[in-house]
Amino acid sequence: MQPVMASSERLCSELVARERSGHTAVVEGNLLYVWGGYMSIAAEEVFLPNDEIWVYDLERGAWEVFHMSGEVPPSMSGTCGCSVNGYLYIFGGCDDNGQTNEIYCVNLTDGKYMWRKLMHEVGSAPSPRDKLSCWVYNERIIYFGGYGRKQLTYVDSRNRSFIVDEASWMEDVFWGWNNEVHIFDTMKASWSEPQTNGRAPAPRAAHASATISCRGYICGGRVMETRTSDIHCLDFQTWTWSEIIPASTSPVGRSWHTLTAVSDGALFLFGGLSVDCKPMSDGWLLDVETKKWREVEHPFKNKPRLWHTGSPGKDNDVIVFGGSCDSILLVDTGHCNDALVFQTQPYPLFRICEDYIAMNVRNHETLRYQLPLLPPKLLTAVQARMSFYRPSKKQRY
Repeated sequence: MQPVMASSERLCSELVARERSGHTAVVEGNLLYVWGGYMSIAAEEVFLPNDEIWVYDLERGAWEVFHMSGEVPPSMSGTCGCSVNGYLYIFGGCDDNGQTNEIYCVNLTDGKYMWRKLMHEVGSAPSPRDKLSCWVYNERIIYFGGYGRKQLTYVDSRNRSFIVDEASWMEDVFWGWNNEVHIFDTMKASWSEPQTNGRAPAPRAAHASATISCRGYICGGRVMETRTSDIHCLDFQTWTWSEIIPASTSPVGRSWHTLTAVSDGALFLFGGLSVDCKPMSDGWLLDVETKKWREVEHPFKNKPRLWHTGSPGKDNDVIVFGGSCDSILLVDTGHCNDALVFQTQPYPLFRICEDYIAMNVRNHETLRYQLPLLPPKLLTAVQARMSFYRPSKKQRY
């Protein structure tokens, strides 16, 4: 059966997270967790509060916000976040003092939301950077690329792993793009840098990444004034790089897009900023076996997004949250706070029935009378979905 694309959009919760870009988002169970990022107020870039986390219930379509405590990270954008065993880990990012190389974690499941700043016991942390990406494999977080600063002593014109941004330097500090691979072991709190084989991708930032089995994929990104469309794969067992040469028409080069695994052999790409600085709203599926891209139809063609997040959800859904609909390099005002849910595979019959009941029970007398006859567990599930489809008043905070 060919994959299908459908969608769901929620803007009608009583409480809605603020508009933002450059934030972090992960999905645990049926909950989407959102932290950080920035928005524009009166032409000024303003970081979102660092001591709050927004939680979106994907079943009920409702937002909640929780206070965070402990060793709270600074407010920032461009940090790299991921979920490992129920913990949100963030590394890098850009705060009021520039790029950072600190790593923090918080338990998402105990209801306390208490941050911890992690101090590594072995190895050396990567240099400060933001707009990087990561993969998770065997309880290790594998970071790739990004934009940041290095001391002159670490910059070598023969070193192809760091390209200097000639417009940004100060005394003995240079900024630029890298293609380094660093591993943080969450169990040992240690950093290491593997020796990779094969031809590594060019240094870049604002690219997108996704994991399938023991392989990590990256796509696109920016280096200097170039936005690429290439896609590369890193095998975590052999640490060997390989480039995927598409056997079909490919998406145009872009940065600030998302790439999400939607099956054991497919990746979903959405949005980004094109080579000519236009916000994109196209969606593509890549079959990693046949190496063929296929552009997919979806109802959000009028909702371009860049520097948003794309998280894998239930039944191979992709949940896109936030981002900007403007070219933030030119006009930085169009930050968004809607959650777009893309369906990339046919739904199970149970979910189809559950959604049909939830959407129609209020206007269908027979369904209303029969609803209490459902088994308790099924009734609870349907009532949660009814909450998702309820009419409600929008309210933003």
